[in-house]
Amino acid sequence: MKRFLALAPLLVLLSACRGEHQDIELRFWAMGRESEILEQLMPAFEREHPGVHVRVEQLPWTAAHAKLLTAVAGDSTPDLCQLGNTWVAELADLGALKALDGDLSRSDAVPATDYFPGIWRTNQIGTRQYGVPWYVDTRLLFYRKDILAAAGYASVPTDWAGFKVMLAKIRAQSHGERYGILLPLNEYEPILALALQSETPVLKEQGTRGNFSNPDFVAAFSYYISLFDDALAPPVTNSQISNVWNEFARGYFAFYITGPWNIGEFRRRLPPALAGHWGTAPLPGPHGPDASIAGGASLAVFKRTQHPAEAWALVEYLSRPAVQERFYALTGDLPARRSVWETGSVKDDPMTAAFREQLERVRPAPAVAEWEEIMTELRLMAEHVVRHELTPAEGAAELDRRADRMLAKRRELVHAGRLP
Repeated sequence: MKRFLALAPLLVLLSACRGEHQDIELRFWAMGRESEILEQLMPAFEREHPGVHVRVEQLPWTAAHAKLLTAVAGDSTPDLCQLGNTWVAELADLGALKALDGDLSRSDAVPATDYFPGIWRTNQIGTRQYGVPWYVDTRLLFYRKDILAAAGYASVPTDWAGFKVMLAKIRAQSHGERYGILLPLNEYEPILALALQSETPVLKEQGTRGNFSNPDFVAAFSYYISLFDDALAPPVTNSQISNVWNEFARGYFAFYITGPWNIGEFRRRLPPALAGHWGTAPLPGPHGPDASIAGGASLAVFKRTQHPAEAWALVEYLSRPAVQERFYALTGDLPARRSVWETGSVKDDPMTAAFREQLERVRPAPAVAEWEEIMTELRLMAEHVVRHELTPAEGAAELDRRADRMLAKRRELVHAGRLP
């Protein structure tokens, strides 16, 4: 009995020590192929953090948005997640995300200066930072070098006027058999990219009202519509193009605005005879090289996590240049950190050089939860204008009216001081 009493304090101490070092499980929600690749990156993190296990849960992109909102409503969010940049504002408005300003101020591992400024700003809501860019994308031109050469061009013009003249020459040289550019009517991204080339915002009054009627947007919208009016782009949707790679290969169009994921697709799907006869180029702007869309995905930590220090450690780990380099090698997703572009294998790919240049000039879309709905209306409005049911100015005015209806609740919350 005396021996047991003597051992009791030691047993209590040992029990307490075991309690302090209980294993921690981090739940990490990720989407698409990235979620599969993450499994290969976690063992090294777990070796550096004994007792921490990362459970990667895979979400299909088609269901991810709904599942995130359901988790927020049911207080069942994971510790951290991969978050599309256009979703940051919505989840921040719902109070679901942890602001990372404090973590960033204490960390040397995630320097804001090593990120593309426009991409970094996609995670800022007001003055707070709610995510760290994980991988990046933007939209630019994929084009046929041989078709340009046949029209007398060694490079892509960098301004709107010169670009349109070149498209007209391509069209004329083929006697109307090919178009200059493919702009599918069910894609709003090309219009948005043109709109972002102006300093005038497309939303006003703290993002609570549409501002599409401003002269700069109307000019960009008119330029886009003129490409259809002048028969330089076919008035079709993606569903009316049987296979975009086959049509590109046969020269049905010379230019296509798309993102970095298509580098690999073009290499796999185009015939070997076209190797060396296609390339990428930054978007032309009103007066020279200009902006495009700031896209990609970020790493966000949920406010309800019980393990904020470990979740932030994982963000730091996935942000390391060496880990970003490996992630690029495994996925083809473009690195978020500029330093990786200077020393990693991404700099050796001639097809990514234009993306590096364009990423320095990307601009974020307005950070409002209603943005994707507004872009759906932009796509629909563009179809009306292309089909001459409205003028560009009339379409912009109608888009303002529709945006104002969608933003009515936001106006109430901003005026009540419940949103920044």
